[in-house]
Amino acid sequence: MAVSTFQAAPPKPTLGSSLLSRRMKHVPFSLSFFSAPKTISSYRPILRIRAIDAAQPFDYESRMAQQFHDSQKLKIAIVGFGNFGQFLAQTLVRQGHTVLAHSRSDHSLAAQQLGVTFFPNPHDLCEEHPEVILLCSSIISTQRVLLTLPLQRLKRSTLFVDVLSVKEFPKNLLLHALPSDFDVLCTHPMFGPQSAPRAWTGLPFVYEKVRIGSDEHRIARCEKFLGIFAREGCRMVEMSCADHDKFAAGSQFITHTVGRVLEMLTVESTPINTKGYESLLNLVENTSGDSFDLFYGLFMYNKNSLEMLERLDFAFEDLRKQLMGRLHDVVREQLFDNAGMGKVQSLPDEYVHQLLLKNGQNGSAAPVLSLPSNDLRSSDVVKLYNYKSNDANQSDDKTKLKIAIVGFGNFGQFLAKTFVRHGHQVLAYSRSDYSHVAQELGVSYFNNIDDLCEQHPEVILLCTSILSTEKVLKSLPVQRLKRSTLFVDVLSVKEFPRNLFLHHLPHNFDILCTHPMFGPESGKNGWNGLAFVYDKVRIGIDESRTSRCDQFLDIFASEGCRMVEMSCAEHDWHAAGSQFITHTTGRFLEKLELEGTPIDTKGYETLLSLVENTAGDSFDLYYGLFLYNINAMEQLERFDLAFESVKKELFDRLHGFYRQQVFKHEEKLHDLPERPMLSKISEDK
Repeated sequence: MAVSTFQAAPPKPTLGSSLLSRRMKHVPFSLSFFSAPKTISSYRPILRIRAIDAAQPFDYESRMAQQFHDSQKLKIAIVGFGNFGQFLAQTLVRQGHTVLAHSRSDHSLAAQQLGVTFFPNPHDLCEEHPEVILLCSSIISTQRVLLTLPLQRLKRSTLFVDVLSVKEFPKNLLLHALPSDFDVLCTHPMFGPQSAPRAWTGLPFVYEKVRIGSDEHRIARCEKFLGIFAREGCRMVEMSCADHDKFAAGSQFITHTVGRVLEMLTVESTPINTKGYESLLNLVENTSGDSFDLFYGLFMYNKNSLEMLERLDFAFEDLRKQLMGRLHDVVREQLFDNAGMGKVQSLPDEYVHQLLLKNGQNGSAAPVLSLPSNDLRSSDVVKLYNYKSNDANQSDDKTKLKIAIVGFGNFGQFLAKTFVRHGHQVLAYSRSDYSHVAQELGVSYFNNIDDLCEQHPEVILLCTSILSTEKVLKSLPVQRLKRSTLFVDVLSVKEFPRNLFLHHLPHNFDILCTHPMFGPESGKNGWNGLAFVYDKVRIGIDESRTSRCDQFLDIFASEGCRMVEMSCAEHDWHAAGSQFITHTTGRFLEKLELEGTPIDTKGYETLLSLVENTAGDSFDLYYGLFLYNINAMEQLERFDLAFESVKKELFDRLHGFYRQQVFKHEEKLHDLPERPMLSKISEDK
């Protein structure tokens, strides 16, 4: 066999080979392991073993990734392990941070379930040398908690972080109480267990780097902590503590105040909730989940809150005066119309006061004074003539209606779009000229009400304002209509139009009182699930008339409305507790001229949306809700009492706090040593 004479150059010694050669010097050569091989095959197992021993697999990328991952972790001690501390701990643990906890109450079981180490003794916790001390105590107890921490057991560069809802107070407290070696980061997560139970995406997290050391590792530690919230999708807002408190007084404090007032009203869900009222119910649910200490802390420790409370008070009082002033004018006008100038001037003041009070309590005003007695107005049963026209309700298409809309403003146009889309023939009349709008919608517009009535519409739909309803109804030439025409209203109050129809319309006419609990703004994206309330006040027994009524109701049912059959009286009772309260809240907040801030909470965004929706309605609508709903005055008074109760609770707590401070000061004065009296000046001098 030919053997090649080529010999490879000896490899350069490597670190591994040099180490191996040094080890071999200490191995006896008598070992067969190093005896000269007799055959080539005898090398193979030795080479194989040496190769495996010298070339262990090493994943540099995984190891580097793990090292980077570990470098982003912090040891965080939560001081104050109540609801909010546990809420934050869930996310901290999930992100892999080491979490310790201490609290006055024993939360060891909750800590164990979350994967948190709980320390009943703060000394034991501080001796673990956490990198971050996260203060999650209440605003009121923060100072006491901070002063009881054994700071001497912490590393001198520890980062202190607070999450209080006010910021200037903890900033000053931390700077005053902590040695200058400690870092200070003031933060405010603008959310909590109620408002963000699942995710924090898009929610504001406000922070100020009050005092962070210049060392690279201290800067990096601060960024790591902020990164916890950034990774969860929070909207990171760097802002001074002073600016935070200024914005928070206009948003967070107002939100909690409104929520507390509504909670004292014991607002409850009704069968006819509007979107606005449901937003208020959610607001109450969110704010009631917080302790009164939190609300009191927002008031006590934010220097801007007292001014906001006063502005709220003035706004509500201004709204009351506006309502009462309008009511007084209506009653005076009614007295002049009914009694004449001379008689009114001769009426005693006590009678005028009683009449004003009576109108305020039952919600009726000038138009209602001319209605029949209460017995007739409250009657739910009205005898009908068994009138049947030979050609009544005959049309080419049995499923389509000829609907005349009287009052073709925003709401009338809003309904007309759907009627036309369903294929119904729509006519319209209004005092203002909307002929151009009607043409665009496919509606026949009439400038003369007589011309409209001579078209014999099957349904007359009144879309006028509450205040003008009686005037419009009286001006209708009902003699030009078919005697079985169906009259429908869509007013936000129901007993008033019901009584008005029963009093002014001949008994031949059918009456259907309805209230779509939505409008152009709240129903712009569809009516599905929105409440439509109706009361078949007087519908003839003929099949054609009952069918016509059902066809009209089917328009709303087919759009997905939640159809609620309810008496007018029951509607007004529920509406006073929901719709009137919603509009009242929106109206007096409107007077504050609220604006969006960089740190809006979900609750504050709810209030801004409420103001926008209610401000879009005329004051006449709101005044009509007050004037023509017999329950509205009671709700206004209850709202006033609830607001006064909230203010009283705040100021009583404030008064108690100052009394405590005064007594402490007096005790300190008593403990001082008695000063020696000055010696009497000699009379000789």
